[in-house]
Amino acid sequence: MTLREKMLYHQIHPLKLFTDIGVVFPSCYYFWQHDFVAGIATALLPPIIISTIIIAAVDLERYKQSSFGKYLVTYMSREMEVIRLVAFVFIALGSWFHQPWLVLCGLVVVLLAWMRGIIWRKA
Repeated sequence: MTLREKMLYHQIHPLKLFTDIGVVFPSCYYFWQHDFVAGIATALLPPIIISTIIIAAVDLERYKQSSFGKYLVTYMSREMEVIRLVAFVFIALGSWFHQPWLVLCGLVVVLLAWMRGIIWRKA
């Protein structure tokens, strides 16, 4: 498996998903408190560490062969990954400026990016 494939398929490893979801609310808390360093550290360090470990040490072939893996390769483009990242920036900004509607909008965009293939199927 190539590094590019590993970078794609590691996104659906349960530990990676748990980490990505798990850092949202603690980082939002820090941003809400205007603790930029703690917010950034909480948002970025655990996912980077977990991604590095999974990419280096886990055989992701079964994730590639799974139905979720086939979905991922079809619908999770680099553009969708960027959209997910930008949506998190909106979540962080919403927290920083105490705008729950902006946090909610960011969360909805992240969910839509993941559900793109369910909502808008490729022909």
